[in-house]
Amino acid sequence: MKQLLLYSFTLLSLYTCYAQQCRFKKSSGKETATYFEAINWYKQLVKKSALILVKEMGSTDAGYPLHLVLVSNDGRFDAAKWHAQHKAIILINNGIHPGEPDGIDASMMLARDIANKKISIPNNVALAFIPVYNIGGCLNRNAFSRVNQNGPAAYGFRGNSQNLDLNRDFTKSDTKEARAFAQIFHLLDPDIFVDNHVSDGADYQHTITLITTQYDKLGGNLGNWLKQTFDPQLYKTMSGKGWDMTPYVNFETASPDNGMEMFYDAPRYSTGYAALFATVSFMPETHMLKPYADRVTATYALLQTIIATAGKNADSLILLRKQLKKEIATQHKFPLSFSVDSSQFGYTTFKGYEQAYTTSEATGLQKMYYDHSKPFTKQVKFFNSFKPNNFVNKPTAYIIPQGWYQAIDLLKLNGVKVLPLLKDSMIEVEIYHIDDYKSSPRPYEKHHKNSSVKISSSKQAIHFLKGDAYILMDQPTNRYIIEMLEPTGDDSFFAWNFFDAILQQKEGYADYRWEDVAAKVLKNDTSLQKKLAEKKLADIKFADNASAQLDFIYKNSPYYEPAHLRYPVFRVL
Repeated sequence: MKQLLLYSFTLLSLYTCYAQQCRFKKSSGKETATYFEAINWYKQLVKKSALILVKEMGSTDAGYPLHLVLVSNDGRFDAAKWHAQHKAIILINNGIHPGEPDGIDASMMLARDIANKKISIPNNVALAFIPVYNIGGCLNRNAFSRVNQNGPAAYGFRGNSQNLDLNRDFTKSDTKEARAFAQIFHLLDPDIFVDNHVSDGADYQHTITLITTQYDKLGGNLGNWLKQTFDPQLYKTMSGKGWDMTPYVNFETASPDNGMEMFYDAPRYSTGYAALFATVSFMPETHMLKPYADRVTATYALLQTIIATAGKNADSLILLRKQLKKEIATQHKFPLSFSVDSSQFGYTTFKGYEQAYTTSEATGLQKMYYDHSKPFTKQVKFFNSFKPNNFVNKPTAYIIPQGWYQAIDLLKLNGVKVLPLLKDSMIEVEIYHIDDYKSSPRPYEKHHKNSSVKISSSKQAIHFLKGDAYILMDQPTNRYIIEMLEPTGDDSFFAWNFFDAILQQKEGYADYRWEDVAAKVLKNDTSLQKKLAEKKLADIKFADNASAQLDFIYKNSPYYEPAHLRYPVFRVL
């Protein structure tokens, strides 16, 4: 009897110890853990439970290491063995926007409850948490930057130590965080990825909404299965727990009567990035105006639901991912963008509030507000089918001269096999020429992003050097390779200015000197004479512009540098 009482007291003390370290519980759900409290919390759990391991995984712009928490029922923490055991691996990311800390506290409590065996995870599931991803933002603690948000009392800031939004950094990887994340992601190769957020938009009744990887963008049977099986199970289970979810509120107009579009997660975002590697992704978005305690509790419930649903469907999930990876390795055509298919839609239940108008006490003018005395429940159209477009044919291989090492290093970091050329070689390749593009006039996440890219192509034998990067296109990472290396991709390396040096002409001429040389060039090139004459006939302004004609001759002569506007990623056909 004494032993039983001692054992019960020990368990109670252990639970109390865990609970006392949790700022969320101590404040009755009004406060969130600091960065140091969260990390210490997990380190203390490791001392109490054999089910949990904490590792340091790379550095961050804040100078602190990124931590990874691993949870497994058998106390084994090798991702390769998890895959060999046919465990569904779930990676949960928290604090990418530290002003949205719901996932930080929900994950802490979830890990605690697993450690003290208040709850359990299925034996065919393994968990990994990033406790706080944006450490610099978490350390930049304040109570004012989330003006649209109802609590907690203090929280972190959206920007990291470079003032960058980490949820726009998954392809350009300007931060140490993004590179550390890639290391973690490819170490685990997760079957499911969850990135916890808080919304910042319209007012409605739902406490939690959900962005799911766009089904058609994920592709294959896995995308269809996610749409028809896994997603409906999540919504049904959450409703049974008292949390009626709706998809992330993304109306075509201000009125829900016109329908809601599924969020399109481009590769710059965490879930869009994960989709390139056949990983099913979710981005919970709790509603910013709901009490903080409710938001954390709803996030906790969703994480539990995803874990349980993964356990029930682990075999199908693992098999379909394996099949999709094989398909990607042999796929011949890849879309670089998607657009909503307005001809196809389903329905979703949306619980909102009627909009009304009154006089603003701040401005004295009319303002819109959501009237909580007039709630409504409607079935609204949900446009969740997308059409692929901007297709590109896969080459046999890409070649990147080794001087463009920033792009090459990121490819390697993301699991791409890169072979060095063993000797100098002349190789016939397809060359892209950048005919036109637009650069944003204002910076976006430290870049002047390129868009509306127009290209032309030709074939040419190019002299490559020993050590240049040769990338065969028979890899399960093909989709990532294509989206990063094709210049018309939405979030390609070209879009993010990796290759902007080719857009600047390095050599030129003085008109007085080139006049004489240009005359000799024309005299010896009858083909150029014809092109110039045709250009003059077709363009009156050109015919009267000496400088334009000299430039035309120069750019069609051997004196013009071949690297100008020549895209430095070459396609072996």
